[in-house]
Amino acid sequence: MRLVALCCCLLVVLAGCSGAFPGGVPGGTLGDGASTPGTEPGSGDEVAPDAVPLGGNGTFSVHFINVGQSSATLVVAPSGETVLVDTGDFTDRGEDVLDYLRARGIDRIDHLVTSHADADHIGGHAAVIEYFETEGEGVGAVYDPGIAASTRTYERYLDAVEQYDVPLYLTLAGDEIPVAGLNVSVLAPPEDYLAGEARNENSLVLRVDYREASVLLTGDGEDEAESYLVANHREALNVTVLAAGHHGSRSSSSAAFLEAASPQVITVSSAYDSRYGHPHEEVLRRLAALSVPVFWTATHGDTVVASDGRNVTVYTQRTAPTAPLDLRASEAIAPDATDSLQPRLTFAAGGSAGPPTGIPASDLAVDSVHADAAGDDRTNLNDEYVVFENTGEETIDLSGWTVSDESGRTYTFPDGTTLGPGEQLTLRTGSGSNTAAEHYWGAAGPVWNNDGDTVTVETANGSRVLTEAYA
Repeated sequence: MRLVALCCCLLVVLAGCSGAFPGGVPGGTLGDGASTPGTEPGSGDEVAPDAVPLGGNGTFSVHFINVGQSSATLVVAPSGETVLVDTGDFTDRGEDVLDYLRARGIDRIDHLVTSHADADHIGGHAAVIEYFETEGEGVGAVYDPGIAASTRTYERYLDAVEQYDVPLYLTLAGDEIPVAGLNVSVLAPPEDYLAGEARNENSLVLRVDYREASVLLTGDGEDEAESYLVANHREALNVTVLAAGHHGSRSSSSAAFLEAASPQVITVSSAYDSRYGHPHEEVLRRLAALSVPVFWTATHGDTVVASDGRNVTVYTQRTAPTAPLDLRASEAIAPDATDSLQPRLTFAAGGSAGPPTGIPASDLAVDSVHADAAGDDRTNLNDEYVVFENTGEETIDLSGWTVSDESGRTYTFPDGTTLGPGEQLTLRTGSGSNTAAEHYWGAAGPVWNNDGDTVTVETANGSRVLTEAYA
């Protein structure tokens, strides 16, 4: 592992001038500012924030904290080690992040990562370092891509590093952050910085792996950063969960990058009333083409992805649409909201993000789920059913496709099953003779939970076509 310790005293001096790490470019003006630029799966039983798996005992979790028009992400390893990537905006000086960490009993930050030096990403660095060094168990080390900003926020950050003697490492592509129980690989920036050393384009990009589950954190990387990643790390981009770059800006999340990433879930961190218009409509259209759920901190609130390395559960504070083009259909949730986190979606890691080429992602839909059969569910199985509809203009061949519930019970459509444009097919739980409009699961007991479940459809080769939850 190549991590070069940096001289903090030198950095403090440089940050107040034109400054950067050795080899950096002049920063901006002295003063702060951010860089320029379906329906939700159904609720489960209410879960208090401290009941969401934090890590340890074979699980890890990634917490996308609602910090408005900024970014802060907590990773907790199966070993219990913590990685905090960014700390929100300078306007609240880390209070939202510290409130979140305290509420979950986090008493140490083992690894504090600076994606880049913009004030909407390092706004709480100084406060986080001071709090954990004086009232907690400390900060183990800080990791930085090495391009400075001439802002008061950046000065406070380096002052805190120096005051509390926290190790500070220059971190570049090819490095690994040593987290027990996780693989945390640094994919960018390269040693020869991109785009004239622009801070956004040289954000630290982290891939976090645990068994079959993976998460990609891209900071504010834009066109050049994504092009570099696709050209040099294409295979490493394919992940379970993708944090959309630059708060959902049109300058990020290119079609080529999204194709390489092929995530099963996407998160977006930005404000509901973002003055930059994040997430941009062009990005939402590109995300919609993937046919995967998108969780937006502005409407879902704090969003947690927890996994045992095989199965993944997404928790949010609020129910809200996850179809990208419908994200703004819900009301905003404030960063200081106290709603408890609840499970919204569970799926197996490692599947494909969408249907195979040639099948429009939105063509197969769940029209309705009738989970509560009349009378005794166990004896009236055929009154428990799911209705599928082809909303497109081409016939869909369902041969070999599977339908499954959250517990993994599976029905396979027999060869020759097709669904024409506008047609519906009802899948009943009990037994009977299949027709063009009705199929029978042949299950011995009820499949769909009355109080909420998730309908998942995959093609014969395992590509996920849709995931639809109901409450």
